Amino acid sequence: MHMNIHKKTNRPLVLISVMLAMFVGAVEATIVSTAMPAIAAELGGFSRYSWIFSSYLLMSTVTVLIYGKLADLFGRKPILFIGISIFLIGSVLCGFALTMEQLIIYRLIQGLGAGAVMPIATTIVGDIYTTKERAKIQGYLSSVWGVSAVSGPVIGGLIVQYMDWKYVFWVNVPLGILAMAGVFFFLHEPVIERKVAIDFKGAALLATSLSIILFWLVEGGQAFDRTSLLSLSLVVFGVGLFTFFIMTERKAADPMMPFAIWKNPVILYANLVSLTTGGIIIGVSSYLPTFVTGVMEQPAIIAGFTLTAMSIGWPIASSVAGHLLIKFGTFKVSFAGGLSLILGGTLFVLMTGGSGPLWAAISSFFIGVGMGLTSTAFIVTIQGAVSREQRGSATAANMFMRNFGNTVGAAVFGAVLNGSLLAIFKKKELDYEVNDINLLLTEESRSTLPLVKMEELQHALDGSLQWVYIAVLLFAVISLLLILRIPRGVVQYDDN
Repeated sequence: MHMNIHKKTNRPLVLISVMLAMFVGAVEATIVSTAMPAIAAELGGFSRYSWIFSSYLLMSTVTVLIYGKLADLFGRKPILFIGISIFLIGSVLCGFALTMEQLIIYRLIQGLGAGAVMPIATTIVGDIYTTKERAKIQGYLSSVWGVSAVSGPVIGGLIVQYMDWKYVFWVNVPLGILAMAGVFFFLHEPVIERKVAIDFKGAALLATSLSIILFWLVEGGQAFDRTSLLSLSLVVFGVGLFTFFIMTERKAADPMMPFAIWKNPVILYANLVSLTTGGIIIGVSSYLPTFVTGVMEQPAIIAGFTLTAMSIGWPIASSVAGHLLIKFGTFKVSFAGGLSLILGGTLFVLMTGGSGPLWAAISSFFIGVGMGLTSTAFIVTIQGAVSREQRGSATAANMFMRNFGNTVGAAVFGAVLNGSLLAIFKKKELDYEVNDINLLLTEESRSTLPLVKMEELQHALDGSLQWVYIAVLLFAVISLLLILRIPRGVVQYDDN
């Protein structure tokens, strides 16, 4: 496979650059969650809160599948550079956002670039390391997720506390440029002629249908009535386009989403569980800081700490999962993960404003352990269940499902939260709007509130987040039921 390359690729330096690029892409999801309460307090627009996550995730989810194909066609380097550049332009713009709506649009741009980082980084590693070396390197790459998840909330909290939330976005720029420089100088790709058909039609259908469905989920009950004609036509149109997407994919020469591999029950259920657990993770990471700052009245750093607990549980469980898989097989490991998710979800439902941040941290720790056990079990199992030629698409499909779960989860929980806030205000005949919740999110804004109003808003936020956690628990129960459908037995690993 390796052609005679004039310049030798410096593998350790390329690996470091690739890990740095992955770190910037991965940290972006968590660093923002701790800064979000401060951003919402300054820009207003709490009702649009979940869009900050949805818009970024939506774009990076849809584009992940396209960038992988483009990298096969034009080489890894140019596509990675285009992706990181778009991401950095988006990051710079995010810091200059003056309204929540502007921030959402700039997050879309960020997500559009971020979709290139994950698949291409993984592919570059696959290119420059042999199969035997990959297992160890995969460990390094997974640790990037762990480190970014742990440090993201902390860095976010510190930036908000001592600087300005704008730097949450601007901190990406020097790191992204460094990563590009490393890949530019040290990775030398052989010139390969490849013919790949890119399924732009599928990509366009997926992006449009998802955007419509998400818009209906988040804005329903606010921008328009759920029972209105507009609402109905959005659903019909969104679902119609999605059905058309599936029909197109079945016929496409080189589909974005190869449905053939889904006939394998291991892959089918593993991907469905990745969808539901993707929902859980976003439910916890986007709304736990809101609860800890708004209801428990803790500063951003403490809110960051409660999320960090999840990201400590995750890498620990991931590393243990590898050993457990060989001994007990996929089913038992993922079943244990499913139980841990349910335990974490139950603790969240029982949490009240008086429980204190430690309770929140322990709950999110169990969610992290569940995520670590299930996600590792699935990637290893899926990669073992398909032939080498399909391994790339199968892994991408699983990543896609988890991101898709994140995206849908952000929208569902946003809809649940906004809907139940409005219901509580109506029931108690309070003349408040969803956007008044912004006032609870920083100490300065809390101090301007009359005590009665503050208590009423906190009570409403507490009650509404309770529903979000009930939804998280529901997702956990569905995950466990799906895990029960996974064929049992210890996996045989093939050597290639």
